[in-house]
Amino acid sequence: MRPEEKVKTLPPEKQQRVLSLVEELLKEKNGEQVRVSGPPLWEIAEEISSQIPIEEWEKLPPDGAEQHDHYLYGSPKRNDD
Repeated sequence: MRPEEKVKTLPPEKQQRVLSLVEELLKEKNGEQVRVSGPPLWEIAEEISSQIPIEEWEKLPPDGAEQHDHYLYGSPKRNDD
């Protein structure tokens, strides 16, 4: 079965999704800016982080950003004085 025949077997809403993907790929090919639908990443992060109780945030180390290698991988703490 040819690809276009396969697409025709899909329900209309899925055919629309395929068409949208094809249009995005064509825009990328032509060097156009492609906007992914949905909220920006920072809004998603804010929504997820707002669901974490404050008690859990308070358990995080105050130097977690500077010493992330130590906390993630067990590397010795850096002394960047």
